[in-house]
Amino acid sequence: MDFRSIAIEGPTGVGKTLLADRLGARLDATVVLDETDNPFLSDFYAGRAGAAFQTQLFFTLARHRQQTSLRQSDLFSQLIVCDYLFERDKVYAYLNLDDNELFIYQRLYALLAPDMPAPDLVIYLQTPTEVLRRRLRDRARTQPDTPALADEYIRELNEAYNHFFFHYTATPLLVVETSQFDWSWGDDALTDLERQVRSMGRGTQYYVRRA
Repeated sequence: MDFRSIAIEGPTGVGKTLLADRLGARLDATVVLDETDNPFLSDFYAGRAGAAFQTQLFFTLARHRQQTSLRQSDLFSQLIVCDYLFERDKVYAYLNLDDNELFIYQRLYALLAPDMPAPDLVIYLQTPTEVLRRRLRDRARTQPDTPALADEYIRELNEAYNHFFFHYTATPLLVVETSQFDWSWGDDALTDLERQVRSMGRGTQYYVRRA
């Protein structure tokens, strides 16, 4: 494996964490998961004024702390599969913050970003908005604690992700279109994905797996 650090990305509900766990086990890698416990998140989903800014800063600082710890530990020399890319932090900031909040956020991000180690490869799980909505509804039925997201917010988030990764050039990027197969990542799907990862070179490649 030429890549020692792989980040998996995509909007909420696309299956990043499940894939990180499955791919990490297959590659015998250390799996690093986003810290989802955020004391301001419930207020953000409830629409409380100022909660989006608090939620954003908490996540930004938590991810910075986690990535910095990895960089300083022996784990950084091992194969790592992470279920987020630090740079995607900006996707949510531009979507959720007002102009004044965004000004402060940008100043903080500019201070923190240079410390972040870049992954060797990013896997972007791309999904049509309607498929993403259906998956989130299915997840809400099986996981009652899952917050309900408005259809318009899901559309805006998905479009923001597509825009971000359309212009992404910082590392090799594998764009995986996920609507055509089971998102539980069974053995066949993992085998195909691993084959794509091992054949990656520089730049961006697109992978559409047929059912």
